[in-house]
Amino acid sequence: MAELEGLEFGKSDFVLLDEVTMEQFMDNLKLRFEKGRIYTYIGEVVVSVNPYREMDIYGKDTIDAYRGRELYENPPHLYAVSDAAYKAMKRRAKDTCIVISGESGAGKTEASKHIMQYIAAITNPSQKAEVESVKNVLLKSNCVLEAFGNAKTNRNDNSSRFGKYMDINFNFNGDPTGGHINNYLLEKSRVVQQHEGERNFHSFYQLLRGGSEEMLKSCHLHNDPALYLYTREGSAATTSNNDRMNHKAVMSALDAIGFLPEEIRSINQILASILHLGNVSFASDGENIKILGLDSVKHISELTATDPDSVSKSLLFRTVATGGGEVIEKGHTEQDACFGRNAFAKALYERLFGWIVSRINGIIEVKDYNPVLHGKNTVIGVLDIYGFEIFDSNSFEQFCINYCNEKLQQLFIELILQQEQDEYQREGITWQHIDYFNNQIIVGLVEQQHKGIISILDEACLTVGNVTDTVCLESMNTKLAQHPHYTSRKFNPSDKSMDFQKHFRIRHYAGDVTYSVDGFLEKNKDLLFQDFKRLMYNSTNPVLKEMWPDGQLSITEVTKRPLTAATLFKNSIVALVDKLACKEPYYVRCIKPNEMKSPVLFDDARCEHQVAYLGLLENVMVRRAGFAYRQLYARFLQRYKMTCEYTWPNHLMSSDREAVEAIITQHGFHDDVAYGHTKLFVRTPRSLFTLEQERAALLPILVLFLQKVWRGALARLRCRRMRAIYTIMGCYKRYKVKAHFWEVERRFANVRTMADYGRSVQWPTPPAALASFHRITNTLHRRWWARQIVKNIPPSDMLEVRAKVAALTSLSGERKDWGVGRAWERDYLSNVRDCPQTSSGFVRVSRELKNKDGYGQVVFSGFCRKVNRFNKSTDRALLITDQFVYKLEPRKQFKVLKRVPLDLGPERSVSREGVLLSSAAPDERKTQKRHRGNQAGSDHYRLQEESKRLRPAASGQLTKSRPRCQMHFSPVVNVVFYSK
Repeated sequence: MAELEGLEFGKSDFVLLDEVTMEQFMDNLKLRFEKGRIYTYIGEVVVSVNPYREMDIYGKDTIDAYRGRELYENPPHLYAVSDAAYKAMKRRAKDTCIVISGESGAGKTEASKHIMQYIAAITNPSQKAEVESVKNVLLKSNCVLEAFGNAKTNRNDNSSRFGKYMDINFNFNGDPTGGHINNYLLEKSRVVQQHEGERNFHSFYQLLRGGSEEMLKSCHLHNDPALYLYTREGSAATTSNNDRMNHKAVMSALDAIGFLPEEIRSINQILASILHLGNVSFASDGENIKILGLDSVKHISELTATDPDSVSKSLLFRTVATGGGEVIEKGHTEQDACFGRNAFAKALYERLFGWIVSRINGIIEVKDYNPVLHGKNTVIGVLDIYGFEIFDSNSFEQFCINYCNEKLQQLFIELILQQEQDEYQREGITWQHIDYFNNQIIVGLVEQQHKGIISILDEACLTVGNVTDTVCLESMNTKLAQHPHYTSRKFNPSDKSMDFQKHFRIRHYAGDVTYSVDGFLEKNKDLLFQDFKRLMYNSTNPVLKEMWPDGQLSITEVTKRPLTAATLFKNSIVALVDKLACKEPYYVRCIKPNEMKSPVLFDDARCEHQVAYLGLLENVMVRRAGFAYRQLYARFLQRYKMTCEYTWPNHLMSSDREAVEAIITQHGFHDDVAYGHTKLFVRTPRSLFTLEQERAALLPILVLFLQKVWRGALARLRCRRMRAIYTIMGCYKRYKVKAHFWEVERRFANVRTMADYGRSVQWPTPPAALASFHRITNTLHRRWWARQIVKNIPPSDMLEVRAKVAALTSLSGERKDWGVGRAWERDYLSNVRDCPQTSSGFVRVSRELKNKDGYGQVVFSGFCRKVNRFNKSTDRALLITDQFVYKLEPRKQFKVLKRVPLDLGPERSVSREGVLLSSAAPDERKTQKRHRGNQAGSDHYRLQEESKRLRPAASGQLTKSRPRCQMHFSPVVNVVFYSK
């Protein structure tokens, strides 16, 4: 049963109607149509109403919603019955079929497309290339078959003018591996003649309006259909099809399916030759006839790759073999020539269509399939066949189409009843018989041997002599006079809707249909002169030659008379019914809501007629004759167990059947149900409605309860998870701390015995929690290491070490080389190693100055460079003692240029290790300017006691701001500036 959609949408299953009457059936169908619900169930049968508009119910989200679901879990839809057929095929390895029926314009072709798209969407999840190729061919073939087999009629812009049955083969995984297409009774008479307002097949208009200029020119065509006899009638007919766009789609589909470029070119040439054939006309010339306008003949000859003379000869003459074996040529009359031309055109198109179908089959058919290696090959069949037709003038085609629908209706009733009987017998339920109309009597009227209409037609076609349609009608009147479903004007003279010697009427299951016998024998014979067959077989075009294998027979060769069109069709329909009968059937019954193609108009009388002849009301009655609803115990329990306190949430009984009995007993339905071996059967829909209503009322409460329980479970789960996370984090942090301690201990275990006391040891990266500890430990190690180094330095070297430490503090990062790696000599000018050429002269001068000035010791000596305020530099030597600072001229034997006494008070001193030298500070520049007049050109120096005001400059420059005088020291000089 379908999920209830709400009372505002009516009943989603006709089985659930309160009373099974035509009035209630139609009211429910109309309500659902007006509410946009175009699908309704009758059990597992889908009733579809053509909406005549695009509906957003076929996308990927909808496919996902129906995939793997039961029929009752979602609103009625084509996807539901498609999924049911697919699951039956895959789970039970059962061949299934989906039979789509309804009259022209009811939406059968669109329904078959959606079914194919659904099957393609749910298969091949692993995206295998070979499976995708099969799916692509199956889907693309719809486009091609529509172009060559569909046409615009007064009822439908895209009416199928042939029957199509497609078998899709699946492997054990449920993936399509191939398929096969059968076509039935192409309405080839449409090629040469159409009713007013209708068109020829789409393919002709697509070729003319969508073909490129180059292609049309090669086929000697123009893009105006009105220029050709066979398309002139349809050129004025309006259609919703975009021929140009559809032609491009068809060409693309042919290429995607696997048609070769030469084959596609041959298809276009055959279509063009048919159009040119219609423009061939004849005129009488005394006893003979001639062709008017030989250009068309030349075009036909070129397009079919045949000889022009042979084409003309086939159109004007017929080759006949006499009884004595002599071959003679018999000229046609003008009427016979036109008949032969039209027969040739129809045969060309019919064989082209058959060749296209066989070519597609050759691409998608399963080849070399071994069940032992590949598993069972299962099948889903999809039948899209013309529906029952009643026109103002009904001819041979309508007779065959309606006979086909009689056979399918018979199969439908038999299978439905048989399924019901088998199920009740299987479950041990007593079957209550219901009367229904068995249309076997109508099927017998048409196909019965020696007495049926088809046999009478065949007999008339085989009779030698001038047998006309009227003679055939008289024969039917004689043999079928007593049949209750046959009548004619002869038996009912007062009925003026029929004409004498022209009409007969059959009382079909779908209504009375009056047929005109005009053309019955001609269409049944379907004779084509052998000359045309030999002409096509002798073509140099391999595609045409393949289409006409019977053309290889010699004219004198005796052959069996071919079967008539009606017999061929009857045999194919009997084979189709046998094929469907061995499969598990699923049905889609299509209904046309109005004749105006309106999305809002619902014609009650029109729809009621279709409901009647489709047998939908009888279907509901059969479904409800015993029980309206049946379901497996486990599924019934799963759906309704919340309505009983003994079964929610889980029962403690010995079986699901006992639990179901508890539910039924609690609700008081025990008189309205029956218990089968595996299923529960509910007799009336009212009981089911009561269960559904109680279930719907409990669902919100259960949902809230389940949400509460589930949210609590999720919260507890999250809590346990967080506790576990924090526990793991704590353990991990402790482990990382300990691991860090262990690693530090391992790396620094032997630092006391190392030469560098562990200075080269790489510290491990600490965890974040030990960052501060790591810094402190590192500092402690550095202090310990320094203490180990310092304690080994002799006391005599401590002063120099301290000086170097002070220099490191001031010059680190500022000067690359400042002599930290060697001993500081202080008196560099006296050092022979540093100044070998000048040391002797400087020693002499320093002695003289010591004797003269009486200083105690030399604090520093070295070369330097003086830069004056004009940026002029000169080389100088500098001698600093404990009492004086001397500026010397090295180029003049260290002549003293200037002597500055050092006045060191109690707060100022100059150590032995270094001197603080600077130009005048900025705050003393004014003072220097005041003295500039008295000491023009002189250089001023002072000792600075605050070393933090100074910064070392590049190349030995020492300055805080731009000085008036700068001293540049030699690279060999190492000067340390510091204050005590």
